[in-house]
Amino acid sequence: MLTILICTHNRVDLLERVLVSLNAAKRPAMPVRILVAVNACTDDTLARMQAYQSQQADKDWLPLHMIEVPTPGKSHALNRAIPEIEAELVAFVDDDHRVDENYLVAVEQAALIWPDAGLYCGRILPDWDGTEPAWVHDEGPYRIYPLPVPRFDLGDVSRAVTPELAIPGGGNLFLRTDWLGRVGLFSTDLGPTGHDLGGSEDMDWVLRALQLGAHLQYIPDVVQYHYVDTGRLTLPYIIKKAYKRTASTVFLDPSLQGCKAPRYLYRKLAGYAFAALTAVGEARRRFYLVRTAATLGEFAGYRQRGKRCPPAHTALAHQPDRNA
Repeated sequence: MLTILICTHNRVDLLERVLVSLNAAKRPAMPVRILVAVNACTDDTLARMQAYQSQQADKDWLPLHMIEVPTPGKSHALNRAIPEIEAELVAFVDDDHRVDENYLVAVEQAALIWPDAGLYCGRILPDWDGTEPAWVHDEGPYRIYPLPVPRFDLGDVSRAVTPELAIPGGGNLFLRTDWLGRVGLFSTDLGPTGHDLGGSEDMDWVLRALQLGAHLQYIPDVVQYHYVDTGRLTLPYIIKKAYKRTASTVFLDPSLQGCKAPRYLYRKLAGYAFAALTAVGEARRRFYLVRTAATLGEFAGYRQRGKRCPPAHTALAHQPDRNA
C-alpha cells in the first residue's frame, strides 16, 4: 500500500488542485490512500475535505483520511501524521503541487525496480503557465537563483543520490516507512510555520537518513509540478527568499568548519553591494541585489550555527556561487 501524505495550511484551493491531479493519475496495482494533515487551518479546508470524503466512494476517488493538527508548523503536522501511516510506502506531496499523470505508477515501479533503496526522489518542475515574467527564464550571466519557485531535476537517468550530488527536499520524496522509525521525527526548530519562507526540516531529515546508511535513488519519471504564484515573482520577495534559503543552507552545511563567518564573506558582501549600487540595467541590478541578500543570508546562517551546532551530516551538495 502507498500513502500520499499532504500537510496543508489555509490553501484549500491548491489542495483541491493536487487532489484532482492524484485522482486523474493512472492507478497502480497497489492500493493508494491519501492522508491530509490539516495544520492550524482557519479557512474551510476541514469542511471541503469532509465534502471530498462524502463523495469519494461514489466517484471512485482515492480514499482520503484526515487529521487535525492544531499546533502551527509543518514539522508538527508531519510528526503527528507519522503514527497514522500503515502502508509500506509513503510519498510526500506538497499542497501547492500537482502530480504528473504517471506519478503513481512510477512510484510503484521504482519500489519494485530498486527494492534495496529506502528513499526515493523525483523531479520537481515549475508549473509555468506563460504569465510569469520573462526574467525567470533567463539563463545568461544575470540569471536569478534561487528562484522563488522550487525546482529539482537531476536529468533523465536514474541514479543513486549522495550528499555530494544533491540533497532533495521533501516536496517529491517517497520512502519505505520503516525509515521513519529509524530516522525519527522532523525538527520543529527548522520547519516553516504557515507560509513563511523558512524551512529546512526535510533536508535535515534526509541527511540524517543518509548518515544512517539509507540508499537514496533518483527516479526521473516521478514528476510533480510546483504551483507558480506570480505574486511572488517580485524583487522584494526574491530578495527575502534568497536570504532565508541561504541562511538555512549554511546552518545545516556540515562541510563548513566552525560557527563564525569567514573573513572572505565581508569582501564578498562588499563586492556584491557595490555592484548593486552601481549597476546599470534592471537585470544586472536585480542580480546583484539578490546576491547581496544571499550573502547576508550566509552571515545569518553562521549566527544560527553559533546558537546550535548542526548534526554531523555528510557534506551538502555545493550551492552555486555560494562561496564564490
